[in-house]
Amino acid sequence: MDGDVPLTLRGRPRQFCTEAALAAALEVFWRKGFEGASLSDLTEAMGITRPSLYAAFGNKEDLFRKALDLYEREKLAFMRDALEAPTAKGVAETILRRSLEMQTRAEGPKGCLNVISTVVAGADAACVREELLARRATSEAALIERFETAAAAGDLPADLDPKALVRYLMAVVQGLGVHARAGAPSEDMRQIVETTLALWPGR
Repeated sequence: MDGDVPLTLRGRPRQFCTEAALAAALEVFWRKGFEGASLSDLTEAMGITRPSLYAAFGNKEDLFRKALDLYEREKLAFMRDALEAPTAKGVAETILRRSLEMQTRAEGPKGCLNVISTVVAGADAACVREELLARRATSEAALIERFETAAAAGDLPADLDPKALVRYLMAVVQGLGVHARAGAPSEDMRQIVETTLALWPGR
């Protein structure tokens, strides 16, 4: 009913594409992190005014959460695909090769948005950091469960801790992002991936 529509959303329809604006905001957050991205940076990249940003997306924290949803849905879709690999090594290979592909593409930001924005110092960003850590924990829990299944099936050594293996894999993935932001040659990062897979336990 009309009475249920917020006043800020009434009146003339928006004159911009919310999907394109959100994608632009994601690029800014990805390059600068949550704290480094100012409202001026965001509105300029999105091509909208601050009132339009607030009306369409809420405050900066709300916008970041929506951008993070987009990042996970589009950029990290391979994490879900990896869980369907028939072996634990296949899981790791999918994650590592797709991460390498993302970090070595010619255009777009480098690094991991989660890592970049987790390193926050201000009190205003505390809730953002907590949400990032919670999302990371959820992703890691899914991988731990997959590796526990692999260990039970004999696909991984029985004496290997699945939690430790997931932390190792995620450390390599995050390291690729750090190297990419530092401008490391693609071949160097490719060697990291190949070495990790060569040393991977099990089949």
